[in-house]
Amino acid sequence: MDAFTPTTIAALIIAASFAAGLNVYATLLTLGLLAHAHWIELPVGLDVLAHWWVIGISGFLFAIEFVADKIPAFDMVWNALHTFVRVPVAALLAYRASEQLSPEMQILAAIAGAGIALVAHGSKTAVRAAVTPSPEPVSNIALSTGEDMLAVGITWLATQHPLLAAGIVCGLLIFAVITVRWLAKFVRRMWSKPRPANAR
Repeated sequence: MDAFTPTTIAALIIAASFAAGLNVYATLLTLGLLAHAHWIELPVGLDVLAHWWVIGISGFLFAIEFVADKIPAFDMVWNALHTFVRVPVAALLAYRASEQLSPEMQILAAIAGAGIALVAHGSKTAVRAAVTPSPEPVSNIALSTGEDMLAVGITWLATQHPLLAAGIVCGLLIFAVITVRWLAKFVRRMWSKPRPANAR
């Protein structure tokens, strides 16, 4: 993007926050590498992402998450702990990306970024909780890989076509909310099933 308007900044925040909710390290790494290679221009507040030390740390942590997030059962612990990473980092990204806006808008951007990341993270965790009990690891690995690819893809698209990326994310957010509600109802029905009379 050659110029940033409030609209394109908002779109970038929406898309990047959703991606960070899925995989914050992949999001930071993608933004950092693209900016360092001068393939994209980021808002002034995000210039730090192009520094090699940020890219290196993001790449190292992404490599760890790439493995950890594909281990059944352990991935639930990993994702639970990352509630305290993905959401705050998404809020910070949104705050820094909106640096050229008013302080009030920066605060609103940070709140929106945190909220979007929380929905993405929450839906990811809910779906993973439904898949993890499966005895075979293939579905867990495939789901995790798909999430990684989606995070990278949405991040890249946000830098090229922010409005399109934001539109896709809005659709994914609606789908995520519906999915979580359905899973919650399914779990409640499973727990509320009457036990057989001879069960002890």
